[in-house]
Amino acid sequence: MIKKLAIVGASGHGKVVADIAEQLGFTVSFYDDAYPKKKHIEHWAIKGTCADLIALNNLTVTPSNDVLVAIGNNDIRQQKIKLLQQNGFNLATLTHPTAVISQYSKIAPGTVIFAGAIINAFANIGVGCIINTAAVIEHDCSIGDFSHICPNVVLAGGVSVGTKSWVGIGSQVKQLITIGDNCLIGAGSTVVKNMPSNITAFGSPAVVIKSH
Repeated sequence: MIKKLAIVGASGHGKVVADIAEQLGFTVSFYDDAYPKKKHIEHWAIKGTCADLIALNNLTVTPSNDVLVAIGNNDIRQQKIKLLQQNGFNLATLTHPTAVISQYSKIAPGTVIFAGAIINAFANIGVGCIINTAAVIEHDCSIGDFSHICPNVVLAGGVSVGTKSWVGIGSQVKQLITIGDNCLIGAGSTVVKNMPSNITAFGSPAVVIKSH
């Protein structure tokens, strides 16, 4: 039986998501709101907009009820996921074959786990997250819905990251630290103290540089 997956978002991130999906045996179809101005992403055709996909589903002729939102922006990813859920779509969860996932971890729908990532025992990953290339999520960590853990990030045991937060490439977070909702941790930062919600922090050690 052919497995079909609709991917919303035709960008560089979408390319990698499609690559993972195909390695897992899916046939993919792209949808992007830039259509019809943008009709292809590499060799993949873009079939229409997100609204077009929803319209097909309402006519019961959609190519797939399984969908993955491949949009890096946390806010837009959240909006699209909620819209698609309201219209009866099932959120797929993709895990690259080289990722190492504990049997005791929990991964919510709509999340993508990229190549070389490690998710250890009793970690809890929320809805619509991105666990990017070679990220390490240690035991008992909690990642809130719609957050992005960037490539080569290391979260030590018991770290909590809130909803719609972004931990930048190569950052390290000390054990038992809490990072709030809607935070942006700049690339290469070392987080050694708790971070409140709605801030941007950067540095080694990381300090809050602005609130938003």
